[in-house]
Amino acid sequence: MSVDMVRFAVAAFGCLLALFGAARAEVWPERPITLIVPYAAGSPADTIGRLLAEQMTGTLGQRVVIENTPGAGGTIGSARVAKAPPDGYLLVQGGTGTHAQSQTLYKTPPYDAASDFTPVALIGESPLVLVARKDLSANDLRSFIAYAKTNPTTYGSAGVGSSTHLSCALLTSAAGFDAIHVPYRGMGLVIQDITAGRVDFACDFVLDALPQVQAGNIKTLAVLTKKRSEALPNVPTADEQGLAGFDAYNWNAVFLPKGTPEAITKKLNAALVRALDAPAIKDTFSKLGVVIPPPEHRTPEYLGAFVKSEITKWSAPIKASGATAQ
Repeated sequence: MSVDMVRFAVAAFGCLLALFGAARAEVWPERPITLIVPYAAGSPADTIGRLLAEQMTGTLGQRVVIENTPGAGGTIGSARVAKAPPDGYLLVQGGTGTHAQSQTLYKTPPYDAASDFTPVALIGESPLVLVARKDLSANDLRSFIAYAKTNPTTYGSAGVGSSTHLSCALLTSAAGFDAIHVPYRGMGLVIQDITAGRVDFACDFVLDALPQVQAGNIKTLAVLTKKRSEALPNVPTADEQGLAGFDAYNWNAVFLPKGTPEAITKKLNAALVRALDAPAIKDTFSKLGVVIPPPEHRTPEYLGAFVKSEITKWSAPIKASGATAQ
């Protein structure tokens, strides 16, 4: 066989594979889909994922099964998807920690968040709120900052390098005071110790903090996003209270492996958008304090650019905090 014939055969085989892949994409999904939530069951991300999976199951005609794969700040589950076949049957619900902060926290990240995935859609933004023990003398952000500048304070987080740690590090840097960081194994334990008066404050997700706030066991000092939270409408933002432009929140998004056919990405994006527009999802997300992104922020193109901007946004505060993960 001549060299030209070999080249022709290879090219023809490649074309056949491409046509086969396109055909498979057109009929996707033909079996259940696994959505990796790289955090523990019962976490805010898990709650969001299960709500959306239920809605998407009806739209796609195949079950969307949640698989919790916690560990290493969510990078274990995310890395699994980065290395998976790009056939649309394994996806990950990533977020600020897995697809932005991890790129600076790890000396050698297990994946490149900007290039090792196919972005599908931004699905939710979870605002953080500054909470404090109820016997702290400060009742708003300004008085809290004044207090923290003249008194030693402690804050708890879900661990070194977690969003709850880095958001408070960003806050203390912006406000110009130092505080002692006390890492825990979860925010539930942090809130317990704030309630008991053993820790002064925390930067927690609205969803996590809301039950104890509503019970009157802890106090809220500021919502840490530019807009007020629908779940805490009477709590002013940090921006309103003098920290101009301060914006700390956790976002969630869905990603497929790099190289996933465009037809599959479009179908999955459409299913997610439809789920986000469902009245039941809107109502539940609102009660949980989760903000649904506007339509123009739900495209794969927007998410791809957004991830790059978030990696840049978090790089400086992470380096300044000295936080690392191995």
